[in-house]
Amino acid sequence: DRLVIGIDPGLASTGWGIVLAAGNRLTHLGHGVIETSSKLDHQTRLVRIYESLVEVLDAWKPQEAGMETLYFAKNVTSALSVAEARGVVTLALGLRGLPLGEYSPNEIKQAVSGSGRSDKKIVQESVRLLLGLSSVPSPDHAADALAAAITRIHTVPLRY
Repeated sequence: DRLVIGIDPGLASTGWGIVLAAGNRLTHLGHGVIETSSKLDHQTRLVRIYESLVEVLDAWKPQEAGMETLYFAKNVTSALSVAEARGVVTLALGLRGLPLGEYSPNEIKQAVSGSGRSDKKIVQESVRLLLGLSSVPSPDHAADALAAAITRIHTVPLRY
């Protein structure tokens, strides 16, 4: 069995999702979003993401992680803040010795829906179907995090 956390990093909203893989069966165990207010100073927001993610890691004890790579953004300021959130997430995972797979948006679309050209709605519906859920997980950041966890499971064979 593999317990995998997927993470969709962002300064305002970092999504997370926990998926258990047992053989070919995927089971959704939980998901959520770590939100930080723009009213807080930048440093405090990064600390909140780190501390909240550590709580999630301590509660679920995943063995490995998947996260979307930073894609080129037209808005440099938002790209930088996402990159900083990614750094905080990477640090939290690294300090716990969790192997991290990083995947492009197209790799995630391919792994979850079977096509690298699928739109967001198709990917979210694929996440719902693969995890046997009655509705698409919300908010979007949590659904995207679950997609990253599924991608990790589908692209990295069981090694232990």
